[in-house]
Amino acid sequence: MKYLIEITKTETGYSAHFPDVPGVFTVGNTLEEVKEHAKEALELHLQGFKEDGIEPPLPLTESMWVEVA
Repeated sequence: MKYLIEITKTETGYSAHFPDVPGVFTVGNTLEEVKEHAKEALELHLQGFKEDGIEPPLPLTESMWVEVA
């Protein structure tokens, strides 16, 4: 499955979370680092769902860019 990740630039690096999977968030010093951490955090969280016999949430969130003048 593919989940949308929201990444935000912060004063000290980057933060990330998954809108469709509450409770999964991470930080990193670089964009590449936060992406790597986020993937690991999501995998661990989804593994926990599996171990607990819980269906993971469906990836429903979409995104798009809107250009304004």
